[in-house]
Amino acid sequence: MTAVDRLTSGDHACLTFSETEERLDLLAAFVTAGIQRDETVVCYTDALKPDELREDLRRRGVPADERIVPASELWGTGAAPDASIMVRHLAAERQRAPRGLRVTLDMCWAARPQAGAEQLLVFENEVSKLFADGGITAMCEYDREAFDSVTLAYASRTHPRTVTATVYHEDASLRICRQHVPPGVRVAGELDGTGSAALRDALAEAVRLDPDVHLNLGHLRSLDDDAAAVIVRAASGLPRNRHMIVVSDRRLGRVLRLAGAHGVPNLRLLEKSL
Repeated sequence: MTAVDRLTSGDHACLTFSETEERLDLLAAFVTAGIQRDETVVCYTDALKPDELREDLRRRGVPADERIVPASELWGTGAAPDASIMVRHLAAERQRAPRGLRVTLDMCWAARPQAGAEQLLVFENEVSKLFADGGITAMCEYDREAFDSVTLAYASRTHPRTVTATVYHEDASLRICRQHVPPGVRVAGELDGTGSAALRDALAEAVRLDPDVHLNLGHLRSLDDDAAAVIVRAASGLPRNRHMIVVSDRRLGRVLRLAGAHGVPNLRLLEKSL
C-alpha cells in the first residue's frame, strides 16, 4: 500500500473504492500533490461529468489548476474505447508536459458493453510501458460496484502501487478512516461505545499529524453519548491555536452540544443539511 500523496514520477497506482466520498478524497489529495509539484494534471472522468468533478474538488480545497475532461477524449472520435489510441494519447500528453504529467483515470469506461474486456487488458499492459522512463504519474480508479472480483484482482496485479485510505475500524455498521483533504478523520455508519476506542485512536493520530483536525460525520447515522464525549475531550485537549472542525447534521450537533461541545472554544461545529 502507498500513501496517495507519496506517489511520484514513474508510479502507476490502482485505487479500488466502494465509497464515492472516499474516492473523491483520495483523488483530491493526488491532484493537490501534482499541482504542488508544478506537474501538468489531467483528470479523465466517466462516472461524473467534468463540471460535477470540478465542483467536488473545489469543495475539498483543490486549486483550479487541473484539466478535467471526459474519459471519451482518450479515444477521440471513435465510437468505442480503443486501448491503442488511448495509450498513444497519453504518450502525447506526456510529451507536452514540461514538468511531468499526472493523470487520474476513471476506469468505468471499461465496464461499458461496447468497450470489450480485451480493451482493458490491452490498455493496462500497454500503458505500463509509458512509466519506464518516468515523467508520468497515474492513478487508475476502479469502482467495486462496476467491476467483478476477477477484474479487480487483475487490476491490482497489473499496478505496481496500490492506494487506499488508512482504515482505523471497519465492520458492517461502522467505518472510521483517514481523510486527506481537508486532513482529518471520516466516520460513517453508526457510532456507539463499541467504536469509541477506534475513534479515540483515529483522532489522536490526526492531532499528531494535522494543524487543525477535520472530523467528517456527514455519513454518520447515529452518535451515542460515549462517542460524543470522546470527540469533545479530544477537542478540549488541543492547544489554544488549533481547532477541531466537525461537519455534521443538526441532529448530531445536538448530541455533541449535550456532551459539552458548546463549552470548548477549540471545537467548531459546522451543521449542514446532509
